[in-house]
Formats: sequence, structure tokens, C-alpha cells
Amino acid sequence: MTKPLRVLLFSAAVACVGLGGAAHALGGAKSNGSSYLTIGASSNAYGISARIAQVDAPHILNGSVAGSVRVGGREGPLALKEWLQVGSAAFPVPGVTGEIYYEVALPRQYPTYHEVLTGVPLGTYTKVTVLEMRNRPNHWRVWVNHKPVSPPILLPESHDGLMATAKSTCFDGGTDGQCSDFPYSFRDVKIARAPGGGWQHLTG
Repeated sequence: MTKPLRVLLFSAAVACVGLGGAAHALGGAKSNGSSYLTIGASSNAYGISARIAQVDAPHILNGSVAGSVRVGGREGPLALKEWLQVGSAAFPVPGVTGEIYYEVALPRQYPTYHEVLTGVPLGTYTKVTVLEMRNRPNHWRVWVNHKPVSPPILLPESHDGLMATAKSTCFDGGTDGQCSDFPYSFRDVKIARAPGGGWQHLTG
């Protein structure tokens, strides 16, 4: 049984828990009001999947918290920002539980946020996946609980594989305050070694 990766506290020292041998910590930092902790595959991949649960309500006054899996980053054409991610997000609204979302960032465009599920109870694990489509180079889809929830999404020049990461983020809402709340648990983190699949556990 795969042990969960619990990202609950942020510190300058990065700890990898329950992921085993082919993963590495890409870092933790604060930038533009966001604090984050990122675990990544040691090489590029064609997709990433995980079961993610929000295990506590966000202890923040403004902004949001999120736990997600992603392909891409500053890796698109001409090293511009390009990514596709899916995960769980929560906001400091009393009585409102978490939601499942995906986000698309294309070169020279603002990222777009897409709500998939709302009212997800605390402690409920949701299987989330981003994966390049078989026989459709550069086209990716988002899956939630084994079902596609996005249309095919073109990520230019992405076919040879993108960086795959699992990430927890805390955004302070532009208040320039402390944001060190990471109430997420990750289980069964896997990466795809070929378009359409070829899954293996991310360990390390």
C-alpha cells in the first residue's frame, strides 16, 4: 500500500515523505504572494496522476490553498509559460467545502480556471490525472475519477514530454501576509512514460 504524501506544513527545509526512489524535491518558496512545495519526477513524462484529499479547512483569511498535479511550467515554445494541472482547491469561505478544478496556461495567454466538482467533503480522495493523448501528439486531457472532464487541449511543442510535478500551494490573496497552510494528502502518485499511459509509481 502506498503511504500518503502529507503536505501540511511549509518550511525552508523540504521533506519528501512516502514517495520512494525516482522523485526529487524541486523546492519550496514564496513568490508573488504564493508559498509552495513541489515534488517532481526526475525526468520528463507524458502525464501524472494522484489521489488527492483536503484533510483540513484552510486556516487563511484571504486567498486560497490548493493541491494539484501538473505537466509543464516555463517549458512551452520560446520557454514561455505552458502548463496543464488538475487538483483540489479551497477558499476561506465559512461552510464551503473544497472543489476539484483544472487550469490551462498557454503561451502568451492568461491561465484559465475550470471548476469540475464542488462540495467535496474533507478527507475524500479524488483521482486526478493529466495525460497526453495516444496518437494525438501535443494534445492532452484532464481526467477525474477515471472520467475525462476536459476536451482535448493543445499544448504547443509538448509531445516529447513535459516536467511532471505534484504541488501544494498557499496564496495570501495579495495581503503580503504569512501563508503556510498546506492541508493536502497525496496518494498513489504515478507518472506516464508514454502517451496514453505506461504508468509507474513516482517514488523517492
